[in-house]
Amino acid sequence: MEVKACSTHVIQPGEDILHVLDTYLPQIEEGTIVAITSKILSVAARRLVSKDSISKLDLIRREADAFLESDHNHLTLTIKHGLLIPAAGIDESNCEDGYILYPEDISSDAIRIWDHLKLKHQLKSVGVLITDSRTTPLRRGVTGVALSWCGFVPFYNYIGKLDLFAKPLKVTVMNVLDALAGAAVFVMGEGDEQTPLAVIRKAPKINFVERPPSEEEVRFLTLSLDEDLYAPLITALDWKSSSTSLKS
Repeated sequence: MEVKACSTHVIQPGEDILHVLDTYLPQIEEGTIVAITSKILSVAARRLVSKDSISKLDLIRREADAFLESDHNHLTLTIKHGLLIPAAGIDESNCEDGYILYPEDISSDAIRIWDHLKLKHQLKSVGVLITDSRTTPLRRGVTGVALSWCGFVPFYNYIGKLDLFAKPLKVTVMNVLDALAGAAVFVMGEGDEQTPLAVIRKAPKINFVERPPSEEEVRFLTLSLDEDLYAPLITALDWKSSSTSLKS
């Protein structure tokens, strides 16, 4: 597998993200996946909030699907788009003065970019991956995570396949999205690299499709609490939300 980051200029509010892709991406070949950090989509779409207009804690409470009360802005644990992440994905890094929110409709962004790349480069097999970074419980540091995708199957199913000793696997499903996001975010970086795009070629276990993700695929990406191994930990906490209940 080859993963190469692409440099751009500093993306400004109001820019046409499709023009940015046309300017900085190389010629895209069949079987390529283009990874894009969600931050440049947010900046281009003016998903920015001035620090003078609201406190970060109040902004987190507003943007999160669920949150834990905290006196520490940067330590607020939240759930957003089915992810357990700090601060509802709100970011102060790589923003001159303010807060960057998640894109308003990440799934639609991925589909729009996928449609554009297919048409411009005359491709049948191409993927789009929108990424962010997150922490992992009990592990130091951040890794990449997928927020949305288009153009390929998000999982590689091992159920029914054999292990090394010819025993059939019963529950193993590989999360292709987060595996690719981890590699892409690693090469894109987190600081002043100014490389918000990555091109992934020759990735194994990828099944490309000529359609956007189905509703069933999108739902399947997020575990329900009935299925989640960590549900007892999650539901034991006093989550706050006006619309989401995490009590089983």
